[in-house]
Amino acid sequence: MADVTAPAENRDSLNGFLFALSAYLLWGFLPLYMKAMAHISPAEVIAHRILWSVPVAGLLLLVIRQTDDLKKAIRNPRMLGMAAVTATLISVNWGIYVWAIGAGHALDTALGYFINPLFSILLGAVILKEKLKKTQIAALALVVLAVVILTVEAGRLPVVALALTFSWGFYAFFRKTLPIGPNQGFLLEVLLLSPIALGYLVYLNLFGEGHFLKGNVTDTVLLASAGLVTAVPLILYANGAKLLRLSTIGIMQYIAPSMIFITAVFVFHEPFSTAKAVAFPLIWLALVIYTLPMLKRR
Repeated sequence: MADVTAPAENRDSLNGFLFALSAYLLWGFLPLYMKAMAHISPAEVIAHRILWSVPVAGLLLLVIRQTDDLKKAIRNPRMLGMAAVTATLISVNWGIYVWAIGAGHALDTALGYFINPLFSILLGAVILKEKLKKTQIAALALVVLAVVILTVEAGRLPVVALALTFSWGFYAFFRKTLPIGPNQGFLLEVLLLSPIALGYLVYLNLFGEGHFLKGNVTDTVLLASAGLVTAVPLILYANGAKLLRLSTIGIMQYIAPSMIFITAVFVFHEPFSTAKAVAFPLIWLALVIYTLPMLKRR
């Protein structure tokens, strides 16, 4: 998933719609890819996602000739510090997501990404002192009620869903403050993370615990594909968002968690408890209340 970026013009374009739709569909199918690597540790998967994303994102910048901003950012200590924060947040989000899918918590990931748009509203109210509308307050109240229901049933907070919501919400918030384009920003983030990822993979290889080039061709192909799986939807989204209205992106962002929800229930056969049968409709209702004003403004 990615943060919403305003289009250059206040209108939609077919190219923008196709770019964004492709990104959300790829994110929607991502649990199937992650489930195939459930036997590999999340840390190893994340390390490969980081390293293989560097050549993919780097090649893109070379093709579209957008390397100048990246060079300036690398020489700017303040920019590097800001990028280090966003890189840390996105790596935490990836780690939670990969672990959750492999451990049978895909429903919780869907829940987290459904809540995320409403958490962004809350962040704006708390940090930026933005005034909440009545519909936004009502939507947030329904989300809180849903979380309470899940908490009462499980005897604890829905930690996975909330951790994904918080990590992605703060990533999106701080990413907006990074004065660099989305493609350059993504490459800068994975470049900062790559020394740690490379060191970890070298460690695994030295102790014979890694899965890359260890005889299982499927594992090797899946891990080598991590860069494409990670970078391509992000790049598609970043370019699509520039050509779409905020309201259009706001509605389309429900595609991926809806697909994850369907996959979790009908493909992974995760248990769908009574509490979840109540909580999910409450959150969907909250999203309808949140989305209707955007449609009216159209």
